[in-house]
Amino acid sequence: MIESKLTELLERAGDRTNVGPPPIDAMHARVTRLRRRRTVAVSVAAAVAVVTAVGGTAVLVRPDASPEISPPPVASASPGVVPADMRLVGLGHAAIAVPSAWGTNQTHCWTPQQDTAILRRDGLLCAMPRRVGVESVDVGRGRPTIFDLTADETIEIDGVRAERRHTTCVEGNVYKVRTCSGGVRIPSLDTWFWAESSTSAEEVDRILERITIVPDQVGVPDIYAMATNGQGPTGATYAAALRKLGLKSTIRTIKSPSYPPGQLMAVSPVPGTMLPVGATVTLTVVAR
Repeated sequence: MIESKLTELLERAGDRTNVGPPPIDAMHARVTRLRRRRTVAVSVAAAVAVVTAVGGTAVLVRPDASPEISPPPVASASPGVVPADMRLVGLGHAAIAVPSAWGTNQTHCWTPQQDTAILRRDGLLCAMPRRVGVESVDVGRGRPTIFDLTADETIEIDGVRAERRHTTCVEGNVYKVRTCSGGVRIPSLDTWFWAESSTSAEEVDRILERITIVPDQVGVPDIYAMATNGQGPTGATYAAALRKLGLKSTIRTIKSPSYPPGQLMAVSPVPGTMLPVGATVTLTVVAR
């Protein structure tokens, strides 16, 4: 009796329920969306497999390459973005981030004596050992004369082609300080970086990883790179070089009986400082 009434109630409820055709189109659209999402996920996974992040640095690796033969990491993670405890040093639009505590041109007898960025080494010809634990990076333009920057491989830094000299280590003949060095040259920007460390080869690689390309900034040029016959440039010559780089100049004059009128004596900010395009550099020039 109870079963027959239950069956009758279910039949009446079914008659009152309006059941339309199955949503075939909606189901098909949902399946298509799921397939697209799956395809995107697979593509991203494949890209991650090809681009390996090492210390915040993007390194291109061939799918068939083993980790042992992958190129050393040399590229900047975020062009122009510098941590608060670091500063950019460079020439043209190529720069490298170094700790703010590093000095500039801190060499004696041609040898760095403390952590430093170098645009010009001192000209003292004497023997001086490099201390253990000293890091340095030279920044220059043109072809370096004291470093062997013969390329071991071609890399990219912020999409710009560069040449990498692999890091090697040697022990000094006299002072027995083990020093490691390596370099990067950017032909299209005519700029190179040479890192040295008496700590480790890994420290050299970490220094070179911080090279970056900054299109909206430009480095204050080196005064002595414009010297001719041992004589530095005039204020007018240096001001013209600034204009070519997109920088402005203002003149401050001093009196000096030891130098000819118009001779450039100093610039501020110091060479190697990265400035926004259009910024002003103060030139100290001998009064006429």
